[in-house]
Amino acid sequence: MSSFEKYHSTHALDDTQPLVCAIEGSQNMQGHTEYIIKVHRRPAPELSWHVTRRYSDFAILNATLQGCGIDLALPPKKVFGNLDREFVAERQQGLQSYLNALLGSLMLSSSLLVRQFLDPETYSTSLLQDMAHVSMFLRSEPKWEMQEAQPDIGWRIRKQYFLVKHLERPKVRYLLSRASLGPDHCLSPKDLDAVMRLLPSMQHPYIYPVEFSMGNEHGGLVIRTYVSDPGTLRDRICKARPRRTYLKKYLKPKVHNTLPLNEVKLAGRQILEGLKFLQEKGLPYGHLHASNVIVDNGCYRLTDVENHLLGLPCYYRPYITQLRKVSTVEAIDVYCFGHLLYEMVFGYSLNSTTCDNFPCSPQIQAILASILSSEACRTGLPSVSSLLSQPLFSDVPINYTEKAQFKLSSRLKEALQAAKEAMESRLKEEKKLVSKQKRISEATTKHLSEEETMKRKKKALSAAKTASRNSSDVSLVNGGASANDKLDTRTPSGENLNNFLLHALALATGFFRSR
Repeated sequence: MSSFEKYHSTHALDDTQPLVCAIEGSQNMQGHTEYIIKVHRRPAPELSWHVTRRYSDFAILNATLQGCGIDLALPPKKVFGNLDREFVAERQQGLQSYLNALLGSLMLSSSLLVRQFLDPETYSTSLLQDMAHVSMFLRSEPKWEMQEAQPDIGWRIRKQYFLVKHLERPKVRYLLSRASLGPDHCLSPKDLDAVMRLLPSMQHPYIYPVEFSMGNEHGGLVIRTYVSDPGTLRDRICKARPRRTYLKKYLKPKVHNTLPLNEVKLAGRQILEGLKFLQEKGLPYGHLHASNVIVDNGCYRLTDVENHLLGLPCYYRPYITQLRKVSTVEAIDVYCFGHLLYEMVFGYSLNSTTCDNFPCSPQIQAILASILSSEACRTGLPSVSSLLSQPLFSDVPINYTEKAQFKLSSRLKEALQAAKEAMESRLKEEKKLVSKQKRISEATTKHLSEEETMKRKKKALSAAKTASRNSSDVSLVNGGASANDKLDTRTPSGENLNNFLLHALALATGFFRSR
């Protein structure tokens, strides 16, 4: 087995895979009602399990979400009569609607709160294990000292943040991020650590610099200068404080701040230049969104360039798996840029896979349509270079004096290319599963529709009539009952014929239902 096959053979869990759930029933347990929820992790059909939850569990979750400014319609509490069958059935419908609302939001459905509620066994790991990895690093690098943890400031469940300081530069604040290896991790520990330790040597005006980075068989660790004002591009749009938790900052912000046209053009040009540089250097990115762009002294700089090296899935992966033409890292970069441009223009995230309505200036509208419209996602997206040639961005002057550079050995470039192809291969396989499930779902919906039900009933009735005519013909040939018997259903032979018709109709109806 090659080293590549060895490290590609075991996948970590993909936390971006959508969860779908249905409350299948309820049970009375010692004076309270437990609701039985079947949860399915898409797209693999075999990944399903059951979890039981009381109404009080829903209430605790809802209270936590309300603390983040989120107010969903949870069925009201009832003290007396809460075990009545009709009330339990009605509450079950309300709780199902509540779960549908949770999972209908990309930001909520990927949060640790919701994942722990629906999959407590998988998401029961505490922060202590990650603290241990960070402590081991600090013992090996005594010039760095931990100050405090920054829990839940990012959206990734398996990525943690800590404020640290350098003993030789005590007044400078640094942010340490540590992430476990993801499902697309394919690099050997040696190659991973080699590339990670090269990241501080990367110089580009639109890529946020790395102070220190390393990798091993467990994950990766990166230290960057901490920027708190204004923080990320999403902080700028939502006017949020960077150190607040991710859900409190972004899920329901008090302000939706649209950027002026000149700022949209400047940010777009600089972000595209950063993407172009990474693609040219053979370092795949694929993780562009507004929280991965640092606003630093008027520059918009990409961050988290290590995510692909660690095999972490993209934030928009649940959308990307539904799009046949978005199957390469380069196409993912462009698709994510479309979402980012939409957020800058309208002040809020696009919470859907595609969009065909862009009420903005014609110049921006054309670019958004070329990336996010259903037609574009069906036929193909533009490249980063073609976007840079658009007047919206090409007219923006770029004035930087520092030389952009990043060097990789031929061996590391080959390893990165192999890892990129493996990630794209897994994505294509997942797309096939998603497409298959979509066809099955559409066929099931059509089969259960009222129109299809009427068609099946008509076919069943027609089959019954045909069977009755054939029976009558046989009776006449064999000299059976008289004409009066066949017409009068009160006579014994007429009664037998009537019973035969009912029996044939029932058989035919059951046959077509089984189909």
